[in-house]
Amino acid sequence: MTRLEHLQVEISALPPHDFRAPRDWIDAKDWEAWDRRIAADSAAGRLDFLKREALAAKAKDPLRDF
Repeated sequence: MTRLEHLQVEISALPPHDFRAPRDWIDAKDWEAWDRRIAADSAAGRLDFLKREALAAKAKDPLRDF
C-alpha cells in the first residue's frame, strides 16, 4: 500500500467532526501556495496587464459603485 493509499484509508475512517480537520488543513496549504504564486507573478510583472486593462476600462467608462 502506498503512503497516499494509507492516508486515504486513515482519513476515510475518521468520524465526521475529525474528517474536516485534514480537509481544512489541505485547503489552507493550497491557498498558501496560490498566494505565493500570485505574489511571485505580481513581483515579476506578469500581472501588470491586468492593471493596464483596468485603467484602460476606467478611462473609457468610469467605474460605478453598485
